[in-house]
Amino acid sequence: MRRRNALMGMAAAWPLAARAQQARRVVKIGILAWGNQLRSPTIDAFRHELSALGYLEGRDIAIEFRTAAGDPARIEELAAELVRASVDVIVSDSTPASFAAKKATQTIPIVVAAIGIDPVAAGLVASYARPGGNITGFTIFAPELGPKRLEILQEVLPGIKRVGIVWNSANPLNSAPQVPPIVEAARGFRIEIEMGPVQNRDELATVFKKFKAQQVSAVITVAEALLFQERQHIVELAMAGQLPGIYPDRPFADVGGLLFYGTNVVDLFKRAAGYVDRILKGAKAGDLPVEQPTRLELVINLKTAKTLGLTIPPSILARADEVIE
Repeated sequence: MRRRNALMGMAAAWPLAARAQQARRVVKIGILAWGNQLRSPTIDAFRHELSALGYLEGRDIAIEFRTAAGDPARIEELAAELVRASVDVIVSDSTPASFAAKKATQTIPIVVAAIGIDPVAAGLVASYARPGGNITGFTIFAPELGPKRLEILQEVLPGIKRVGIVWNSANPLNSAPQVPPIVEAARGFRIEIEMGPVQNRDELATVFKKFKAQQVSAVITVAEALLFQERQHIVELAMAGQLPGIYPDRPFADVGGLLFYGTNVVDLFKRAAGYVDRILKGAKAGDLPVEQPTRLELVINLKTAKTLGLTIPPSILARADEVIE
């Protein structure tokens, strides 16, 4: 009798276990990238933070990654593709990706991991405190920080006369607005600006050759996904031309760039994972405030300074958040 009851209990429990197994639904997270950053510090940080929050890829979540590789004709098509894939949330990595995602859906939550322009002025969200709709995220103050980078550069290199700006002319939404504030600031410092527009990796070498012919003494790059993707190549070209550089993303300094000043974009992708977690737990994207940078970092690569034969002024060293030696 006891054996029959045990078998009946097992039979009753089995459907419950089966239903529990069937109830586990893998959540789909779409990542829409302007560049080609499947294996990058930002995406790695996003994935690691999701893991720290308890999400296991393959068990709890599946990541649908789409990259336009800097092709403006592809970004809207890929956004629509993620919508057709019925993802539960979209994470965009840039200004073009964010606008493409907004055009593709008004219902799927969108978390902007890093946007380089004012999202309110650009019409992406209604306000910082209450973005409304299905979009929220994080800004990096890209246009505002360009003049400050130029100021730091001329403090490190007193008397500098000519600076080259590298920017992506194929990304007018994000890249182009960052150039005029730098040009305006350069007038006050009596620094001439040489333009270095590029649209792909192959054009970078041509731009740096042009800088050498124009007797450029240092370089600035704007905050932009394709340039971030090519950070190693850019730093190598700058070093080959003996050009000190100041860059908008921390990983530039990690691969040998002289100076980084700005928002830690890797940290923003971690925070974006936190927003995704809150949305998956029931929060509405439009109710989560668009967060602005609360802290700016200055990182100096002293190894690079020594290679370039530069002495960093003590006043700049004292202000650094980190010195790479």
